[in-house]
Amino acid sequence: MSDGERGRGSRRVVLAGADVVLPHQLLSPGTVVLQDGRIVEITPGSQPGPDGPGHVDCTDRLLVPGLIDVHVHGIEGSDALDGGDAIAQIAGRLPRYGVTAFCPTSIACAPQALRDMLSAVRGSRGATTGARVLPAHLESNFINPDYCGAQPIECLRLPQGPPVAGTFSGPEILAEIHAAQSDVGIMTIAPELDGAIDLIRDIVARGIHVSLGHSGGTYEHAREGIDAGATQATHLFNRMTPLGHRAPGLAAAVLESEAITVEIICDGVHVHPAMLRLALAIKGPSRTMAITDGTAGSGLTRGARTTLGGRPITVGDAAYLDDGTIAGSVLTMDRAFANLVTRLKLSVLDAARSCATTPADALGLGKMGRIAVGCDADLVLLDRDFHVTATYIAGELAWPAQ
Repeated sequence: MSDGERGRGSRRVVLAGADVVLPHQLLSPGTVVLQDGRIVEITPGSQPGPDGPGHVDCTDRLLVPGLIDVHVHGIEGSDALDGGDAIAQIAGRLPRYGVTAFCPTSIACAPQALRDMLSAVRGSRGATTGARVLPAHLESNFINPDYCGAQPIECLRLPQGPPVAGTFSGPEILAEIHAAQSDVGIMTIAPELDGAIDLIRDIVARGIHVSLGHSGGTYEHAREGIDAGATQATHLFNRMTPLGHRAPGLAAAVLESEAITVEIICDGVHVHPAMLRLALAIKGPSRTMAITDGTAGSGLTRGARTTLGGRPITVGDAAYLDDGTIAGSVLTMDRAFANLVTRLKLSVLDAARSCATTPADALGLGKMGRIAVGCDADLVLLDRDFHVTATYIAGELAWPAQ
């Protein structure tokens, strides 16, 4: 079952009277009709009908395409590397935050942990409940130790490097990726590492998107990575060489390149709003993907304790290791959307583009991420404070549960 072909209900659902965020205009009000997992009709005005499961009065609501998070480690106490049913648990919890599809994201780990996660991703991709599970994002073993952040330095390797302290080698990690390559969608790589450019070429040839990040690379290293086929950048400005007027660094290279779509964490902690505005002014919403970099701490109360890839973290304004290192965010995608509109003053059209359309386009998911006839019926209703009131996936109500 492909990512766009999950089980479809034949019931006709009419969402009437919302302000509908279309790809190029706001239809206010409008009516959107869902059937067989697709959007089958969009009309101006509020189509009348008896309120009920098949006809929903959406007056005073905003209808946006389902939000897509290409970089999320976990939610509400579950981490993608926890094993067992962790991926399914994450998929089940994300719709309350407006997420209809996501890339389960790992940190650097040992081969067995990676194998287990990718097996869980494979087993969850055909599920008919919860958010759609897309191929994984590996925030991988092939990053720069000096820019690793909360990544476990003991798990970092060179692509052709030997085992470290009798553990595992770079080629052993690559063997796991090759064996499960259809379940890997994105891989973060630091282009300056020995063997990284050849690795980028190989990974791209396998149909996996390469994202530059966790890197101490120069502008020139980044350009080499882009020329080798990289098309994305991992959490822009975080854990990469910064902008400089004489040493432009990796950040300048990815901002400059038309080939690169950048991720950016929109929590107001990881990136100053001024830098967010700068990135959006340069790349535009069509080349900027809002992400959460959310952890198992997302959705938990301040002070809560949980883990990131087995490492303890504490919930604050972001997630933190015990030594104070920032370890991802506690952001959710509905709040990312709200921050873009309320703090950065983007239009709801541009916020929807960054939170839904651009991620879909970056991953080649042409039927997702937009409200248009023929597209997947993945939709989110928001109130005037941009809180989720309902999430539909393949035309079925995913949250709140019926």
